[in-house]
Amino acid sequence: MKLVVGLGNPGRKYEATRHNVGFAVVGLLARRCGAGPPRAAFRGEVAEVRLDGERVLLLCPHTYMNRSGLSVLAARDYYKLENQDLLVVCDDFNLPLGRLRARARGSAGGQRGLADIIRVLGTEEFCRLRVGIGQPPAGWDPAAYVLSHFSEEERVEIDAAVERAADAVEVWVTRGIDECMNRFNS
Repeated sequence: MKLVVGLGNPGRKYEATRHNVGFAVVGLLARRCGAGPPRAAFRGEVAEVRLDGERVLLLCPHTYMNRSGLSVLAARDYYKLENQDLLVVCDDFNLPLGRLRARARGSAGGQRGLADIIRVLGTEEFCRLRVGIGQPPAGWDPAAYVLSHFSEEERVEIDAAVERAADAVEVWVTRGIDECMNRFNS
């Protein structure tokens, strides 16, 4: 089994914000795989799907971004998964809008959801897929920027990036992190 975690914040207030790109990727995967309605578990919403015969648990923590580790730890430990079977999908304002970056391990790079997962799991040794949301404009507080909505022009580009990110997750599940990095890190 693989665990794919999409980071974001729960509630209508945060729908379609830059910080909820991880939720968007996981939601698209659930729709692609014909998952039924998500169920509440592990302090979030989960759906189980199959990708090329592999069981995949799709998790959207409802602990808010900065406490995502609690949800991830609960799911990982319940299913007794190894860290290499975990992929976290999140936004990254250090990447240009729409750019993807997959890694097998690494620091949080300023992403507070990742930082909390690293803190709670006690390791940086898990896969992550970052989706670029672009830099905050001059004078914008980064915290306000990540909670803002995409413009009409940006929406086209981010929708395409969410599609590519869902493709990248499928490659990670079926072919591994190296193939995912080779195909999607531009």
